[in-house]
Amino acid sequence: MDRRFFTRILGAAALTAALMAGASAQAAVPESKDTIKLAINEWTGQHITTYVAGEVLKKMGYNVEYTVAGYLPQFEAIQDGTVTASLEIWSNNVGDAYKAASATGKVEDLGKLGLVAGEGWYYPAYVEEKCPGLPDWKAFAKCAELFSTPETFPQGRLLDYPLDWGARNVEILKALKLPFVSVPGGSEGALVAEMKAAYAKKEPLVMMFWTPHWIFAEMDLHKVDLPPYSEACMNDPKAGPFPDVTGDCFVDTPITFKVAWAGMKDKWPAAYRFLKSFTFSADDQIPLIHKIDAEGKDLEAVVKEWVDQNEAKWKPQMDAALAGS
Repeated sequence: MDRRFFTRILGAAALTAALMAGASAQAAVPESKDTIKLAINEWTGQHITTYVAGEVLKKMGYNVEYTVAGYLPQFEAIQDGTVTASLEIWSNNVGDAYKAASATGKVEDLGKLGLVAGEGWYYPAYVEEKCPGLPDWKAFAKCAELFSTPETFPQGRLLDYPLDWGARNVEILKALKLPFVSVPGGSEGALVAEMKAAYAKKEPLVMMFWTPHWIFAEMDLHKVDLPPYSEACMNDPKAGPFPDVTGDCFVDTPITFKVAWAGMKDKWPAAYRFLKSFTFSADDQIPLIHKIDAEGKDLEAVVKEWVDQNEAKWKPQMDAALAGS
């Protein structure tokens, strides 16, 4: 028999075997018909991240449910599999809840999301005319009454994150000796609504907020220059502006990451592999947030449009997960 012919036969057989193996691996998905439950927290960007991942999981053949879960309470639900995964965790506001959950071995870190994020105290640019010295944080010591409300007077009010997201600013304000009170907002929507109302009336307001977010495309908001975070600041009184306290600095730059119930990798291995490889960028997220929150478009419709138009961004991850890599 001609050697080249024999080689071609072997090559064809190997290719057929590989294709059959791949088809067999894909045919096994979903490994379980039980529903994968993805946590929905309290801000639109997180909803988008979660729905994008969820829609790809559906394309892989899985049953997916979006489950409303408080940001900190969700870690208990993930431990027993009541919630399968949460896909946009910010490292600097998980507090002890995540540490405790991780220590049980029942919650697994799935790696970085890839969303470049930031936080700060923000105020409308026009406030600088009323509070000279801004954006330097020390200006607040003289302008506290400007930011006060009947409930906080004579202390100023820092409109803060919802309580479920942690209360770090309480300790920061104390350490920086600022005559301000941290007042939690009810939700992302409540924070945005209050800033929009103040902005329309040119009233003073300072608010804890984050990027990426569409609000910065519509309002001229400036960030307070706070003492930068460092490990030394948290442990050595001499490292910060006040030599008699520690923690007199802002929070660390956040890292966004994903977590899952530890049993996921055995129950839905291909889905687990996909979520480990899944990433989502701020450049992709910001326009979608604007469409939903500013333009009033439907979340599911916006996500579906993005998934349909950006197959090149998620399909390689899906294919690799299905192939077992």
